[in-house]
Amino acid sequence: MKTLIFSSKERIEKYGKYCNVPEGMELVFLDKNCSDDEALRLAGDAEFIVTDVIKKISSYLIKNMPKLKLIHSEGVGFDKIDIKTARQLNIYVCNNKGANAAAVAEQTIFLMLAMLRNALEGDSEVRKGHQIETKEKMMLSGITELGDCTVGLVGFGAIGKETAKRLASFGSKTYYYNRTRMSEEIEKEYQVEYRTLEALLPVCDIVSLHLAVAKETANIVDKNFIDKMKQNAILINTARGELVDQLALKDALLSDKLMGAGLDTLSPEPVTLDNPLLNLPEESKYKLFFSPHIGGTTDGAFRRMHQCLWNNISRYIKGERPINIVNNI
Repeated sequence: MKTLIFSSKERIEKYGKYCNVPEGMELVFLDKNCSDDEALRLAGDAEFIVTDVIKKISSYLIKNMPKLKLIHSEGVGFDKIDIKTARQLNIYVCNNKGANAAAVAEQTIFLMLAMLRNALEGDSEVRKGHQIETKEKMMLSGITELGDCTVGLVGFGAIGKETAKRLASFGSKTYYYNRTRMSEEIEKEYQVEYRTLEALLPVCDIVSLHLAVAKETANIVDKNFIDKMKQNAILINTARGELVDQLALKDALLSDKLMGAGLDTLSPEPVTLDNPLLNLPEESKYKLFFSPHIGGTTDGAFRRMHQCLWNNISRYIKGERPINIVNNI
C-alpha cells in the first residue's frame, strides 16, 4: 500500500505519532509544487493521496493513477481537488470537516478584537516611545467593546457555530445568514437570529465570513456586497481568500466605507507581493490586520485532522465507508 503526500514531511511525522497509520504503509512525500508528471513517475501507483488544501489535484493526475481509491484533504478545504473526476471514477474525496472549527473561531475573535483595539497602531507607536500620546488619541476617538457590537456571521457551519458561542460570552448581538435556516432549537442554543444577507449587512458592525468556496460564493464580497454594509463596519475573513474581491475591498478601505478588515487568508496563496491589499498607502496601513492563514493550524486541530485522515484510510482498507465524503459517492 502506498500514500502520496503533498504536505510537510515534518508535519506528517509530528502528528503521525498520535495516529493509527496503517502498518506497512509506504509514504511518498512530494513538494506541493511538484508537477503531475513527476508525481506520476514517483508515485503513480499509490492507492491514497493526502494533500495540503492549496495543492491542486487535477483531473489529469487522478485519471492517470489507476490504483487510486481515496483523496484526503489535510484540512477542511477541498476546492483544489477535481471532485467531479474523482466521482466519475468512484474515488472518495474526504475532508476534515469540523476538526479545526474551535481553532478558527478563536482566530476570528482575535481578529475582531485586534481591529476594534487598533492593535497594529498601538504596538507600533509604543515601540516608538509614543505610548501616552497614542493612548490619548485612542481614548478620544473611542474604543468599541466587542460586546457592544452587532456581528453578522455569513455562513453557519461548524466554524460559524463555534464563533457564535464565543461571541455570546462577550455579550454581542449576533445575526447569521446561511443558505438553509437553522432550527429554532439551534438558534436558541447559539443565541443567534437569522437574517437574509440583504437585511444583515446594513446593521452589523462586524461581518465575518464562514463560507466554503464554490462557484456561487467566489468573490461574494464584491462592491455590491460592501456597498450594502454599514458605514465604518469591519470585515473579517478566516475562511478563504477567494470569497473576497480584493480590489473592491481595497477601494472600500481607501474611501473610508469600511473601518478595516482582519484577514487570515488572501488569494492567491502563497501570497504574492503584487497583491493589491499589500500595497495600501501609508495613511491606510493600519486598516488591515493580516495573519498568515493560521486559524486552523493549532496543535489540537492538527492532531484531530491527522487522526481523522489516517482513520479514514484505515476504514477504507478494512472495507468500511469513510466519513466526511465531499463528492457524493
